[in-house]
Amino acid sequence: MITSEQREKLRGWFAGRLPDDLFEELVEVAVDREEITVIGRVPAPRLAGDASAAEREAAVSARIQEFRERTREARMAVARDAEHRFRRKVSWGVVCDGERALFTHVAAPVMTRLRQPERQVLDTLIAGGVARSRSDALAWCVRLVQRHTDDWLAELRESLEHVQRVRAQGPDAEEAADAGDAEDAHDSPDA
Repeated sequence: MITSEQREKLRGWFAGRLPDDLFEELVEVAVDREEITVIGRVPAPRLAGDASAAEREAAVSARIQEFRERTREARMAVARDAEHRFRRKVSWGVVCDGERALFTHVAAPVMTRLRQPERQVLDTLIAGGVARSRSDALAWCVRLVQRHTDDWLAELRESLEHVQRVRAQGPDAEEAADAGDAEDAHDSPDA
């Protein structure tokens, strides 16, 4: 679990490291144990006011593809630095004219054990054509929960951050700091 302060430092690092002309705006920097996802806003294509929905969709898609190809080397250089520094893969995405597109992202396997009633839920989603496999069905369920419980998950994350702050102030933190001070004194040229 990453704290708000760590998330802010990570976002700050990317804001400082990204070339100024890469994005109009840095929209989001999301992080978990495996991956950092960086999403920025790119300018919408200029279209006539009476452009059809199909024309607008094609123009936005082309703008996203052009951005992806043109900025590949710059993004790869930033990703190499970030992957070395933060020990996580970096994925990229953009928002263009309200459309969000991810270029690359990690699909990390997650193992779980499910009882029959839970497996039946997944199998029903497969039978109904919502998912192709149990893995797809489980991912669909996670997305559904995520969509409907953002407030609850945000509150839970805040609680976990509070627990981490309290732990950092506990007696084990003092012992670790004292041990670090003793090592520093031992390593100093005056010792």
